[in-house]
Amino acid sequence: MGAKKISAQEKLTGFQDRIRAAGLRSTAPRVAVLRKLETATAPMSHADLVEELGGEGYDRVTIYRNLTDLTEAGLVVRADLGDHVWRFELKRAGGTEHSNNHPHFTCTDCGTVACLPEESVRITAARGVPRAVSQRAVEVQLRGLCDRCE
Repeated sequence: MGAKKISAQEKLTGFQDRIRAAGLRSTAPRVAVLRKLETATAPMSHADLVEELGGEGYDRVTIYRNLTDLTEAGLVVRADLGDHVWRFELKRAGGTEHSNNHPHFTCTDCGTVACLPEESVRITAARGVPRAVSQRAVEVQLRGLCDRCE
């Protein structure tokens, strides 16, 4: 038996409920940003989202303001992966295929960003290492050449 297929209306209602539960008004741009981030396979920059959502009538400023609101409300995670470009991901519950505590790999040649499985990098506490490391309250970012550029 497979998982139950969720209808478009159920997804919409789910996004609206999450936005309201975070203390925000549910608006079409906020739902659109969450919808796009949910289907993303890698963190998305503001420019990526403008390119994806511009055809739906959302301008750069609207998308930026909604990314800021959703990040401050705790629904979206923002990270700088070392190239001075903020990238955004939907904050997800642990145990999903794309949970929040996962490392990222950035290609130093082409700039491609990839999410890595949490278990691909092992973090262990050691003497002299800040407590944040043992509590896994750190961001892990790997840089190198991707398979295409190698």
